Amino acid sequence: MTNIRHNWTKEEILTIYNKPFMELLYEAATVHRQHHDPNTVQVSTLLSIKTGGCPEDCGYCPQAARYHTNVEGNDLMSVQQVKAQALRAKSTGSSRVCMGAAWRNVKDGAEFDQVLEMVRTINKLEMEVCCTLGMITENQAHRLAEAGLYAYNHNLDSSEEYYKEVISTRGYEDRLQTIDNVRKTNVTVCSGGIIGMGEKIEDRAGMLVALSTLNPQPESVPINALVAVEGTPLADEKPVEIWDMIRMVATARIVMPETQVRLSAGRTQMSREGQAMCFFAGANSIFAGDKLLTTPNPDVNEDLKMFEALGLNPQKPFTKKVQPQTVEAAESQFQALGEKPKWTRPEHKIERNEVAKQQSKILK
Repeated sequence: MTNIRHNWTKEEILTIYNKPFMELLYEAATVHRQHHDPNTVQVSTLLSIKTGGCPEDCGYCPQAARYHTNVEGNDLMSVQQVKAQALRAKSTGSSRVCMGAAWRNVKDGAEFDQVLEMVRTINKLEMEVCCTLGMITENQAHRLAEAGLYAYNHNLDSSEEYYKEVISTRGYEDRLQTIDNVRKTNVTVCSGGIIGMGEKIEDRAGMLVALSTLNPQPESVPINALVAVEGTPLADEKPVEIWDMIRMVATARIVMPETQVRLSAGRTQMSREGQAMCFFAGANSIFAGDKLLTTPNPDVNEDLKMFEALGLNPQKPFTKKVQPQTVEAAESQFQALGEKPKWTRPEHKIERNEVAKQQSKILK
């Protein structure tokens, strides 16, 4: 078995990424088979429980309130609505529901209490529960863990250097701090990023350095291809080449052997053959469903046909880690503290973001 390393350098990762394609594919596939069943893929369903109106300045995101996109904002879903969606996802083969809210960070109060009840409800359906809610404190992480949360997603998005060219309202260190807060519980970490935002290959390697040097490494790493949305600062970026996606998946697999590497946003732009090569290179997780928060995703039936053609089987829930026990709200040891953490706001100006913001004001 390959030893897990936490001291990868950017130069080493660039050397792997730039290997002759067939050599890279073979090495990644070999590592993948040492640590995973190559014919099993974990299937997650991503559900936007609170859509739009986000105060953040993330250049790729159509949910940012400062940009003019076609995203309609919705208030927080009810527990019953979420339960119905979870049951639907389970019936089509998903083992995990990931709930996303367009928040900068979690705030103690009625809405967070409602999310905790959603976590309890889905965990009782014998499904893994993941949340992506923005920055969280250690106490909030403990409250989610008590409710039965299986995983928390908080993407690094890119390298620390290029991050500043995409986002002006969140600090990279705050993302790392959120991951560290999650690590103080029994909740697993899901963290990855996006390629195709205009970054260099060195930035892709830098992101993999940041992820692979975490100890322990994230249990799940989503690799997203940018879905360029009209009205956002990155609307004119060209689609990512499938070869770049395969190289990114393969490199992630080699440097993070035990991690589940997820094909996330951008699959609608990939052929079945391209996705098959990603699976061969070490991807063993996907998001299913017709939407990823607000962007398109392949139809569930199309995914089922692809799985059948490739001989792939959906991974059963709690294969990698035992199911968390749900603690009811009345028995919780961790109560709301009304915290007001000082998450950073760099607020530097990103030219293309400023242009998109001004255009939005004109259109509105």
